[in-house]
Amino acid sequence: MPVPDPVEAGTGAKGHRVARGMWVLTAVAVLNVAGFSISIPFLSLYLFQSRGLSMAQVGAVIMVSGLCSAVAQVFSGVLADRFGRRPMLLSSVFAGTLLQFVMAGLIGADAPVAYIVVAYTGVRAALMMGRPAFSAMVADLSPRERLAEGYGLLRIGQNVGWAAGPAVGGYLTLSLSYAWLFVFAGLMGVVTLGVVVLFLRESLGSGGNNEVNVRSLFSGELSGSFLGFMALGMLVFLVMGQMVSTLSVYTVDRAGFSNGQYGTLLTLNGVLVALLQYPVTRVLERTGRATVLVAGSLLYGAGYLVLAWVGGFPLAAVSMTIVTLGEIVLAPTTLAVVGELSPHGWRGRYMGLYGLSETVGMSLGPMVGGLLLDAFPTQPLSIWGTIALLGVAAAAGFGLWSALTA
Repeated sequence: MPVPDPVEAGTGAKGHRVARGMWVLTAVAVLNVAGFSISIPFLSLYLFQSRGLSMAQVGAVIMVSGLCSAVAQVFSGVLADRFGRRPMLLSSVFAGTLLQFVMAGLIGADAPVAYIVVAYTGVRAALMMGRPAFSAMVADLSPRERLAEGYGLLRIGQNVGWAAGPAVGGYLTLSLSYAWLFVFAGLMGVVTLGVVVLFLRESLGSGGNNEVNVRSLFSGELSGSFLGFMALGMLVFLVMGQMVSTLSVYTVDRAGFSNGQYGTLLTLNGVLVALLQYPVTRVLERTGRATVLVAGSLLYGAGYLVLAWVGGFPLAAVSMTIVTLGEIVLAPTTLAVVGELSPHGWRGRYMGLYGLSETVGMSLGPMVGGLLLDAFPTQPLSIWGTIALLGVAAAAGFGLWSALTA
């Protein structure tokens, strides 16, 4: 039997534009993402510079770990519907924190690369397990007409963390070893776990949805429009996935930036999202979904294309600004569409499956970027022009999907 929607049933934040639980969830997002972004974005540089892996090999590591994370995310979405959102968030934060400390020990001991890769895969899978529960809680707590606004608020929290983490991580690498990045990430995880335990309340309602099980992932109840949207999401996430691995190696190894400058680019991304996400999302509430999806995809492509002519930090900052505008426009809208397509009692499953397309796309992105970096060592337009074309293809696909589902 479907679980009643707490917002629609009147048990949400009556009289308030934003439910109180959303503020707690946003605070958890700040801490969770800050811990992740202190350490993980610099792992590609560590494997490339310190352990001698090629960029194609680094891309393969990220792709395989991403596929494992995608599977974990799908199953955690089922569990979030069956047992509740909060237990999955607690499990995710606890496992991720523990494995961050394991990563610190392995890197500090110069352990074999294979051990580090296995531990990294575990960290990524553990952290991604919490994503469907996060996304489902936003849909639980936000009225349908303000879903994009709810996801926009969550993204502000995530990007405040994203702004702080890489800046701290980038400058820590100037005086400390890579292992210390994971120590700091683990300590941040301990704080996050405390906030979840003390302040975050369940949003699913009384009980869970016992009709949800693994077999239900493959039932005919998944709409064709949702599956088509998943496929297009995978394509646009492939473009998004260039921000960490491909961008880090290109700016540091090819353009001659320092680790601190690369970290500053990621900080710029986080600061812009934190400042602009909420007002832009409020404005875009009055704009058709098709226009927003197409515009966001084109901005992503245009921003990465600018990197083909980067010779110094200012133009790289322009590129990052355009990419960030694409992110601001696109990210909360895609989640709002999924929230609108999913029934309340099945939101974890829908978010987990959409997370599958996100994680696969974000994992294939570095693999594609790594292959392009290896294939065109002196032809930046071939690298970033190919990435830009993928953004154009995603825009065309969203336009067609919107026309067919209108």
